[in-house]
Amino acid sequence: MKLSNYIQALKKAIKNPTVINVITVAIISILVKGLGFYKEIIVAGSFGLSELLDTFFIAAMLPGFISEVFLNAFKSVFIPNYIAEKKSTNKLGAFQSSSFLITLSIALLFIIISYLFTDVFLETFFAGHTPDYYDLIKTQLYYLLPCILFWGFASLLSGLLNIYDEFRYASIYPIFTSIAMIVCLMFFKEQLQEKVLAVGMLIGSITQFAFLLIVAIHKKIIKIAKPDFLGIHTQTMFKQVPAKVSSGFLTGLISVTDQFFAAQLIIGSIAALNYGLRIPAFFTAIIVMALGNVLLPYFSKLTLTNKDEAFKTLYYILKRLFIGLIVVSVVLILLSDFIVELCFERNEFSSEDTKTVANIQRMFLIGLPFTICGNIIVRFLTSINKNAFMAYISFATVILNIILDVVLMKYYGVFGIALCTALLQMFRSLVYLKYTTNQQKVLAT
Repeated sequence: MKLSNYIQALKKAIKNPTVINVITVAIISILVKGLGFYKEIIVAGSFGLSELLDTFFIAAMLPGFISEVFLNAFKSVFIPNYIAEKKSTNKLGAFQSSSFLITLSIALLFIIISYLFTDVFLETFFAGHTPDYYDLIKTQLYYLLPCILFWGFASLLSGLLNIYDEFRYASIYPIFTSIAMIVCLMFFKEQLQEKVLAVGMLIGSITQFAFLLIVAIHKKIIKIAKPDFLGIHTQTMFKQVPAKVSSGFLTGLISVTDQFFAAQLIIGSIAALNYGLRIPAFFTAIIVMALGNVLLPYFSKLTLTNKDEAFKTLYYILKRLFIGLIVVSVVLILLSDFIVELCFERNEFSSEDTKTVANIQRMFLIGLPFTICGNIIVRFLTSINKNAFMAYISFATVILNIILDVVLMKYYGVFGIALCTALLQMFRSLVYLKYTTNQQKVLAT
């Protein structure tokens, strides 16, 4: 292919609205995740691989799990069915009102359940610790539980903004949590003491919700009307929710299981596992936010008009993305020690901590290309309402995760837990890819 043809293709791509949206979200994601990473550097320097940080991660686990599994899962099925509603009956006010009420109900229900069963949760999954250890977890948890409500509404509002191509606002809002936590750490650490991280996260969740609400009102996207739970697309959404929630629940259990097994090891293992995930998660978040936030509404719209083109676009993206990620992963694996030392090694974070975290990071980086490509396939399958299959695979993945965690932890400790996650991401993404190709054949007949 001649150079002039490459230049012409590049010019054409730059003018494509979808490409422009992906680039825009990617730039914003780098800013958001960059500040989030700076926040982690400050946290690492302040606490190292300490008991306080372990207890914070445990306290944040339950609210984070609920948000990711139930609220973000609902957002995923909300987007394609809202687009279908928009293209057919156009009763958007009723659809929005129903969705907001569902989000409110789910959030309040789980806040109450989490509060009432905190002791049962801790004694079941993190047995064998001192009363002071549990008190430290509960002190932070009670500040984090209200975040569930604000995260739920923020998730739904960001979904609405994505549907209306307001990707800038829907991508930048997480920055408020990082800012709030940094401010609390830098200026209020002495006053807040062991509550500093939890209070910062709560302030951030309130601020990001307020920001999205103001933007949505200003853009006249909010359309409140009498709820209609019997509408055709509302009913379709309801039918997809159990499968999507089940899939998210089972996938979320992988992280909980990993932290459960890490808690059986030496103090600091949970923190080490979390820090080892930071660099891979940084790249994953940027790419998945840039592509995923744009592609879910994009595929939802395209599959309504041209399913064959939607499949071709998916494969085109996956092929080039996977090759690029292989190169990135190899480079990051080779530079793992240097990166961890540069980012985290200061104050309470020692050179021994660097070695531990760098080796855990290498394990996660092995699965990085599969993790990201798997997430893109999940967005596509969600856009065509194929959530039931993902629930079955998630169940199989959880079983495999428990088995591999037990086996690999026995021989490699916390490094085995990280390696298990990488192997599962490979399995999961390859199965999803095979299922997607089968779906293309089914829909073509």
